[in-house]
This record gives sequence, C-alpha cells and structure tokens, in this order.
Amino acid sequence: MNPQQPLAERMRPNTLDELVGQQHLTGKGSILRTAIEQGKIPSMILWGPPGTGKTTIANIIAHTLQAPFYQLSAISSGVKEVREVIEASKLQSKAILFIDEIHRFNKGQQDALLGAVEKGIITLIGATTENPSFEVNSALLSRCQVYVLKPLDEKDLIQLLNQAIEKDEVLKQYHIELKETAALINISGGDARKLLNLLELVTDGFKVSPKAGLSKGLLSEEGTTAITDDLVMHVAQKRIAIYDKQGEQHYDIISAFIKSLRGSDPNAAVYWLARMIEGGEDVKFIARRMLILASEDIGNANPNALLLANATFDAVNKIGYPESQLILSQCAIYLASSAKSNSATEAIGKAMSAVKEHGDLPVPLHIRNAPTRLMKNLDYGKGYKYSHSFEGNFSEQEYLPSAIAGAQFYEPGNNAREEELRKFLKSRWKEKYGY
Repeated sequence: MNPQQPLAERMRPNTLDELVGQQHLTGKGSILRTAIEQGKIPSMILWGPPGTGKTTIANIIAHTLQAPFYQLSAISSGVKEVREVIEASKLQSKAILFIDEIHRFNKGQQDALLGAVEKGIITLIGATTENPSFEVNSALLSRCQVYVLKPLDEKDLIQLLNQAIEKDEVLKQYHIELKETAALINISGGDARKLLNLLELVTDGFKVSPKAGLSKGLLSEEGTTAITDDLVMHVAQKRIAIYDKQGEQHYDIISAFIKSLRGSDPNAAVYWLARMIEGGEDVKFIARRMLILASEDIGNANPNALLLANATFDAVNKIGYPESQLILSQCAIYLASSAKSNSATEAIGKAMSAVKEHGDLPVPLHIRNAPTRLMKNLDYGKGYKYSHSFEGNFSEQEYLPSAIAGAQFYEPGNNAREEELRKFLKSRWKEKYGY
C-alpha cells in the first residue's frame, strides 16, 4: 500500500468479496460472478453513475483471471492507441482492454474495436455513465453484454467508511470515531470515490498536536478523533450540488424540472432549476427546454408563455450566470403557474400520423398556386374563394385533400382562451367539424 496514493485508490478492492454494493452482479450465484469464476467473461459495457465500481470491477476481473490488462481513457486516447493495444494483444491470450468513458469515443473510434472484439483478440470492458443504447453504436453494442450498476445506498456508503477507518494504515493512526455520516454521504452523492477522498480531506485536519486537537474540537478526552457533520461541512466549505452535466442525472433532473412545470408546481420547478444552476448547467439548455414546453404543454391556453420563454432564451444568452438565474426563475414560475393545454401538440401529432398513413396526397386544384398561363389552363386555382371577399372574411370551402376531407386534427383545450377559439371555429365550421 502506497500512503501517497489517494485513499480511494488505497482502498480499491482486489476481489469480488471485498467489493461493496452491486450484489445483483457480483454476489454469490450472480451472472457476472459466475462468468468470472468460470473464466469465461464476455465483452461488456458497465453502465452506472460515477463512483459505483465500474473501474474496480474491471480491475477485479483482470486480477482474478490473471489476464493481460490494458486501460485507456476515451478522453485522451484515440484509434492509434486502440490499434496499438490490439496488435500487442495478438501476441497474448485473453487480453482485457478497459476503456473508461467509452461513450466519448466517436463512431470511427468505436468501429476500430469491432474486428478485435468479434475475433476474440481482446475482451472489451467499457465503462460509461451514459445510456449505451444512445452512446455506443449498435454494431459494437451487439457484441457486448450490458451490465447496469446501481447507485450505492446509505448502508453501502457507511460500510465503505468503516472499512477505510478500520483497514487503512494511514487512517488507523488517528483513532477515528465516526459520530455522524450525513454530511459525508450527502456531499459525496453516492460516489464512493468522492466519499473516500472527502474522508481523507477531513482527516488531514487531524494532523495536529493532541492539545491543539482538543481546542479545535477534533480530539475527544479519550484520545479519539471525532468526525461530525459540522466538521465535514466546515472542511468541505460548501455543500456540492450532486449534478453531472454529461451523465444520466443530467437527463433525470431536466425531466423532473419539465414535469414540475407541466404539473403546475412552481416550488418543485424552482428547486430543480436551482439544482441545475448550482451544477453549472448550460443556461441555453434550460431556456431551450422551457421554450419547447411553452408550446408543447401550454400552447394557446396562454400564448404569452411562448413569448416570455423566447424572451428568456434571448436574455440568458446575452447575460449568462449569475444574473441569468433570476430570469430563469421568473420564466419557470410563470410557466408552472400558467393554464395548460397540449391541444397544439395533439393536433400536429394527428396530422403527422395522417401524412404517414396517406402519403403525399395531391393539393386540391382550387388552392394550388397558378403563376403561369399553363397552370391556369390546367385549372390550378380555379374555384378558389378569396376569404376577404366574403362577409366576416370567411368562405366555407375544402382545404384538405379529398382523401381526408373533413378530418379534424385540432380539438381546443378546456381553458378560457381556447374556449374562445372553440366558439369562433364553431361559428365558421359547425357543419364540417362540429366544434
């Protein structure tokens, strides 16, 4: 054990029995454990949140099988490095190539792995925080088994803390008493690596004389060093918002935000907005999603929502953080508090379905454009009734292709503004559409 290494590295397990969490994959009788024990592991993608054991499992597999192990990071490696590993692996047997953040490989880089994986030259283990269905191309994905890692729960995290305190030679010298764990767990956000490194950061404060330690509240009269929530918060300085702009939680939190807006809950909306702001989310991404919601979920129930959302997008694009949080908050509260209607969304959905079902139906002759004499001779535009030439600026005529004449795609929503639209349309189209 190298005391100069970070605590998370010093505590990295070498066997499945030492691994905390992921029992559904590595517990007795589990599919992955059985494959490892039989020495017949498939190429695989390990998908899960940060700090849940993806790299650790890859290392355990290599250690257990005593196989040549190559590790690349998709951030700093490319096709050249992949090909070098493949060439080296041709001279060995059962070589394992571990690629961290494999979702960052582009299609060409992923394609470079295909032949070697298919021929068994290498066993690929890819780690990703992103849904591999979206980020790993289908050809490579079809050659790999996907294993989903679960977030570590509170019991797992406390077990990790206790193991580190009991087994790590550096921490043993401090005689640590773990009085409270909430701050350690909340700040780490379920990431084992962050948890252990935060513990190490806190224990760095124990490097004081016994007298000084007592005066600072770090040491008890019994000579133990006590870890409390207040101490952790003091050392950490600021509670870190657990938010990964590139990972799955990015999508989970924006989903919670949009559903809170749709559900007319401004309190929940501003909470999820704050989570994104604290995590440094792109202001344009947040504003863009509100702009979409203004039409998708509010629409003509309140046309001003689209105007405000568009103004918000323009404003935050000019201003940026920190001032943009005020504009985003104002818009989010307005959208959440607005009347809702998805009638415009439903209408275009029905119309798109009709297009797919009936194909490219011809435009009725009377509403075709007729800029030339030939087109007029072919009856383009013949019989068209110019609306403004009739009373009330309306003339009843057919605007849809004959195959779908009379089809009704738009049904006004049950809200004050669209009830006005319903009355207007009924006065015009009562016989045809029955508004």
